Amino acid sequence: MSKLEDAIFKLCADDIAQLGYELVEVKYEKDHDDFVLIFFIHNEQGISLDDCEKVSVVVDEILEKEDPISNKYILSVSSLGLDRPIKTEGDFKRNIGKKIRIKLYTPKDGKKEYVGILSDFDADSFTIICDNNQPYSFLKKEVGKIVLELEF
Repeated sequence: MSKLEDAIFKLCADDIAQLGYELVEVKYEKDHDDFVLIFFIHNEQGISLDDCEKVSVVVDEILEKEDPISNKYILSVSSLGLDRPIKTEGDFKRNIGKKIRIKLYTPKDGKKEYVGILSDFDADSFTIICDNNQPYSFLKKEVGKIVLELEF
């Protein structure tokens, strides 16, 4: 996160938590001709449109009072989405015991892609258990992308 995104995260996280949601990430980005400030929230029961609206009202009040962004922007509150990359410590915690797909920058044991159950992680690495019950550990810096493996 940028310094601005981090400052806005710190400004709003506690108020969002009081509503019963976890603020996972704040993004401030240009989308065509507009700037967009996006709050990604999570709740174990899922996120509905009503949830996004509740958070939006609270966040809007905070931002109106504190005014951390001088130019015009569009405020957006969103769920994480099933295809969101796993990046943060919170993402790893939420996905322990779930099947994930990882894509490496360079091959390991002749493969650039692995699928397995996320079993453990720390600040620098994580471990998955593959279908053959074999644990594989990876340094986070080796990995280009980590996503939840969606099974239908």
